[in-house]
Amino acid sequence: MIWDRAMETMDRQRLQRVQEMRLRWTLNWARERVPFYRNRIDRNISSEDKDPFVFLKNIPFTTNTDLRRQYPLGFLAVPRHELRRIHTSSGTGGKPTIVGYTARDLSMWAEVVARSLAAAGALPGHMLHNAYDYGLFTGGLGLHAGAERLGMTVIPLSGAGTERQVELLRDLQPQGLACTPSYALNLAETGMRRGEDPKSWGLKFAILGAEPWSETMRQRIELALGVSAVDIYGLSEITGPGVAIECSHAKDGLHVFEDFFYIEIVDPRTGDPVPTGTLGELVLTTLAKEAMPMVRYRTGDMVSLIDTPCACGRTHRKISRVVDRRPEERN
Repeated sequence: MIWDRAMETMDRQRLQRVQEMRLRWTLNWARERVPFYRNRIDRNISSEDKDPFVFLKNIPFTTNTDLRRQYPLGFLAVPRHELRRIHTSSGTGGKPTIVGYTARDLSMWAEVVARSLAAAGALPGHMLHNAYDYGLFTGGLGLHAGAERLGMTVIPLSGAGTERQVELLRDLQPQGLACTPSYALNLAETGMRRGEDPKSWGLKFAILGAEPWSETMRQRIELALGVSAVDIYGLSEITGPGVAIECSHAKDGLHVFEDFFYIEIVDPRTGDPVPTGTLGELVLTTLAKEAMPMVRYRTGDMVSLIDTPCACGRTHRKISRVVDRRPEERN
C-alpha cells in the first residue's frame, strides 16, 4: 500500500519543484526567525533568485555542537506558546537537544509515519503493538500518531513488562509490531521460553529502528516471528522516526520522504558531495518544519545514496541502512 500516492510516486521533475518551493520557504523562515541562521543566511531567497539548491550549498553545516551551544531552545523559530509538544535527543554526546513541535509539525510528522507504516505493510484497520518508549524519546508517540493517522488501532505497550507484552501479543493477535530489533528478539525468545510459538501470534510486519542491526539479525527476527521486518530511520533533531523507511517490496534501502526532507551525502572530512553509491555522511535539511527548522544538519550517520527505481513504485530516492557513525560521533 502507498499512503499518499500523489506525493510518493510523483515524477522527479515535479518533486524537485515541490522541494524548491519548500526550500525557499525554509531558508527565509530560518533566517527571519532563528538568530543562529540569521548570521549564516545572508539574504532572503526570492522566487526570482537562481537555483536555491546551489544557494543552500554555500550555507555552513549545522552540527550537534551548535544545537548544544543553543541549549535549551535557542533554535526555536516560534514563540513558546505556539508549541504543542517537546521531545529531546538521548543526550549521549552531552546535553540533550530539546526539540519543539507546533501543531503543523505534529501533523507533518504523523503523515510521514503513516507513509512509513504503509510502506512496511500496514493497512487501515490493522492493529499495531507499539513497544517503543513513550515520553521524551520520539519513538513511541511518533509511531502512535502515525498509526492513528493511517487508521490503525494502537496498543500503547511502551515500557510494560515483557511477559505482559507477550500475553497481549498472544491474546490480541496484532498484525504489526514496532520496537527496537533487539527487543523484537527478546519478545520472541520470551514467548519460546513460555512454550509458545511466536508465529502463532499472527504478526505480519515489524517496524524496527533506534539501534543498528544487521541482515543476519533481520533473518533471525523474520524467522522467529514470521514477519516482514523493515528498518525505519529518524532523529529528533529533524522530526523523529519517519524520515526514511524500507519498503516491504525491496528492503534494499530506505525511501527518504523528499518532499519534507532534502538529502545531501558528503565526505565527512571535507564536506564535499560524494558520488551516488559512495559512502558518506547524511546531511538533512527540513522543508516544512515550523518550530525548529534545520538547515544542512550533519547527522553523523554514514550512508550511501541509492538512485535506482524501486519495484514499489515510490519515486523518492533511497539511502542505504546506516553502516557507521562519523568517527567523532561514535562515542
